[in-house]
Amino acid sequence: MWLMVMFDLPVDTKTARRDYSRFRKKLVENGFIMLQFSVYARPCPSEENTDVHLKRVRSALPPQGEVRLLQFTDKQFGRMQIFYGKKRLPTEKTPEQLSFF
Repeated sequence: MWLMVMFDLPVDTKTARRDYSRFRKKLVENGFIMLQFSVYARPCPSEENTDVHLKRVRSALPPQGEVRLLQFTDKQFGRMQIFYGKKRLPTEKTPEQLSFF
């Protein structure tokens, strides 16, 4: 399971830039990786873990701007097509899951 955060935050004032930086820093601290400038994603081993990270993102929301959250499976993430110019790049690898028996 993956959790994606997409955001469009204002940076027109010093306060807005500080809020943007704090929000982005919280995402990185919680294991999100940058896919594009305002698009971050994080692999989650279970739906319960996804809910934990959803709550963490909600608690870090800045006072202004737009933030969207999207959940999807590893299989759906693997079907993503990435293009750089006209050249297709491989999709990021899903991290290995640790299993206990």
